[in-house]
Amino acid sequence: MFREPLRHEAPEPFEGPVVGTVIGGTLIWFVLFLAQLPFYGWFDDHGHLWWLWTCLAGAGLGCIGIWYVRRRDAAIKRAVTGAEPR
Repeated sequence: MFREPLRHEAPEPFEGPVVGTVIGGTLIWFVLFLAQLPFYGWFDDHGHLWWLWTCLAGAGLGCIGIWYVRRRDAAIKRAVTGAEPR
């Protein structure tokens, strides 16, 4: 009835356009923040002000993410070319 689970090798990680993806996500969070800003009073009256601050936090954390993935991408390129870090 029960049998051993199938074991497969893990696939190689997918390296897509990481920097562009993080920049796009950050821009989306910031645009959502700006779109909700005119409705600040409504959000405050209905107890949904956290929606606004969640979008701002997403944009802020996205900025940290942009910094991180750009440095990571540069480090990967240096490792491939064998260049010295600055």
